Amino acid sequence: MRAQRVIRAGGWPGDSAADSVTLDYDRRHRRRLALTTDGGRNLLLDLAEATHLRDGDGLDCGDEGIVRVIAAPESLIGIAAPPALLIRIAWHLGNRHLDVAFQPGDECGSLLIRDDHVIGDMVRRLGAMVTPVTAPFDPESGAYDGHHH
Repeated sequence: MRAQRVIRAGGWPGDSAADSVTLDYDRRHRRRLALTTDGGRNLLLDLAEATHLRDGDGLDCGDEGIVRVIAAPESLIGIAAPPALLIRIAWHLGNRHLDVAFQPGDECGSLLIRDDHVIGDMVRRLGAMVTPVTAPFDPESGAYDGHHH
């Protein structure tokens, strides 16, 4: 199979997938990559440009159908703190160029980062609550995402 086009989640009937492919965050930002579907079929991802694939997107394989993208669960750290402290922590994470996902929540939500004991210790020392989380990771795209720089 060969996928040359991505159909964004919600733009196709997700229950009609011919197969699926489960990928972690690193493998979901690609242009060209040989994959094996969850059903054991060979799939060549062959896009015109590097694209960030999100959970629920479809890879259009022409007559062979659409392959659903599933975001694989990963080891993450959940970071919770009062709003002013969470903003300070977000600055520290951004200053280290770490990928960060924002999770909505009660007062101001929380942050998710990849599991890293050094960063986890830093965040604890700053006063945040750190919790291990296993979930798909889909961090915020950068300000320059989709642009050449």
